[in-house]
Amino acid sequence: MRLSGRRQSSNVDDRRGMSGGAKAGVGGIAGIIIIALMTFLKGGDLGDVVTNVVQQQLQGQVVEQSAGGQREFSQEEQEAAEFSKQVLASLEDVWTEQFKKNGETYRYPTMVLFTGSVQTACGNGSSQMGPFYCSGDESLYLDLSFFTMMRSQMGIDVNSRQSFAYAYVIAHEVGHHIEHVRGILDRAHRRMSRMSQADANKLSVKLELLADYYAGCWAHYEQQRYGSLEDTDLADAIDAAHKIGDDYLQKQARGHASPETFTHGTSEQRMYWLKRGYETGDWNTTTFEAGDLD
Repeated sequence: MRLSGRRQSSNVDDRRGMSGGAKAGVGGIAGIIIIALMTFLKGGDLGDVVTNVVQQQLQGQVVEQSAGGQREFSQEEQEAAEFSKQVLASLEDVWTEQFKKNGETYRYPTMVLFTGSVQTACGNGSSQMGPFYCSGDESLYLDLSFFTMMRSQMGIDVNSRQSFAYAYVIAHEVGHHIEHVRGILDRAHRRMSRMSQADANKLSVKLELLADYYAGCWAHYEQQRYGSLEDTDLADAIDAAHKIGDDYLQKQARGHASPETFTHGTSEQRMYWLKRGYETGDWNTTTFEAGDLD
């Protein structure tokens, strides 16, 4: 994905290297996927899960000053941070224009970069959860080690350090922000609180697929304006969508899938909605049916 020379968003709270809480809270593109995957492999409950933090041995480090003191960042991590800020800036530009055309006002979310654990308005969050969004503070949270995990542990092929697969991760979380701004997220959560777990899971899947769809819509307009995507970029993102499907992850972990436990959608569903958003750009389409949010 070619973003060289593009602006970086200033709506970023860089907390890398700072300490925070360590409990799991809200979920996002991976949601509880990392935790669930480890659970299935261990055959235990979530409380028994122990996840190793992804470590990288890299050369060419730089030093950056933060509120928590000095911390060394590898060149690769710095490049990932800069790319993430450029992606967020593109998302701001696209969604501001689209909301305006639709007679609505878009509020910018904040992207919080953190290491290991972080405190949010939704409770304490952890890198074990993968990237996630909190509507309480309208922020998306990202530990950049997730990008390394996508390659090393989930086997997601990427063609460069500025792959659209990485941008898709951020765009998906911003998709949840759009759901929040438009009132969809809160309505769904209220409905889910009155449902059985199985029925609530079904609504959760629709929220996640809608966020995938919004990510595709963003890519549609990004490509229309800048032509920044190549065929390999879309292939990377589709591969990522495939490998974070609930069925794929469960089969990888325990040999079979349990559809009643799905919270993010199957590989086929995630790929379909991402591609549909990219092809149409019609962000008024929804994954919900009449009566779902009443």
